[in-house]
Amino acid sequence: MTALHVRAPGASCFVEDLGRPGLARLGVGRSGAADRGALALVNRLVGNPPEAAALEVLLGGFRAVADADVWIAVAGARGALLVDGAEIAPARAVLLPAGAELELRPAEHGLRYVLGVRGGIAVPEVLGSRSRDTLAGLGPAPVLAGDVLPVGAEPQAPVALLDREAAFAPADGPVVLELLPGPRSDWFTDAARTLLFDAEWRASAAADRVGTRLDGPALERLVGGELASEGTVPGSIQVSTSGQPTILGPDRPVTGGYPVVAIVAPASLDAVAQLRPGQPVRFRHAR
Repeated sequence: MTALHVRAPGASCFVEDLGRPGLARLGVGRSGAADRGALALVNRLVGNPPEAAALEVLLGGFRAVADADVWIAVAGARGALLVDGAEIAPARAVLLPAGAELELRPAEHGLRYVLGVRGGIAVPEVLGSRSRDTLAGLGPAPVLAGDVLPVGAEPQAPVALLDREAAFAPADGPVVLELLPGPRSDWFTDAARTLLFDAEWRASAAADRVGTRLDGPALERLVGGELASEGTVPGSIQVSTSGQPTILGPDRPVTGGYPVVAIVAPASLDAVAQLRPGQPVRFRHAR
């Protein structure tokens, strides 16, 4: 079996796939890739089925070699990608020769690289998924230097050297996210609901796979007191007692006690995954 030998994992590196849908009733979150569009793209490029697992690398600094020739593709964040020191193109299928070192340099655009390997990363499944849930501690352990990651069997689909849906680099400037109404929007004043759309927010450094806090004006609540815990979905914008909003990510808690003023539309969630600290964010109503 082909394997990927990790020399350096970067700031953090997790195995991620489409996650564990349908288990919230058991207290198990979906988890899965933060940038699902990037996961879909790398899997299409190397001929994997959509559910194949890939590597999610935060900010770059990742280095690895394979012990046999293998096709790879990198999407999501953008930065220099090197094979034995020679630069390769992003969002394309590239043959990684046996023994050649793949390096993902520090990301210049976006936050999370997604590295797909033909055959997928074939670590053992936990509850039907190979995804790491960082909040629950479920799934394969974070990837470390010296880890040997098995690659799955050759898929039937051919390699697609190019893909007409290949994504552009993540935006560096203001990002506009579409919002759906939240279940507790009536807990906030009219002024607060207006401010949510009128203000320019900034992504905070307080961000991980659980959630991304936004810096900006406080959103004033109309209803005080505590909210009984209720279910959450990816993109839920919870507002803490300080009035600061947080966009919940793939490893969010299954239930939460802060009121949800709005929900980031599914089509905008990949952009949240690539927000860099300090990057401006604006909201608009989903069409």
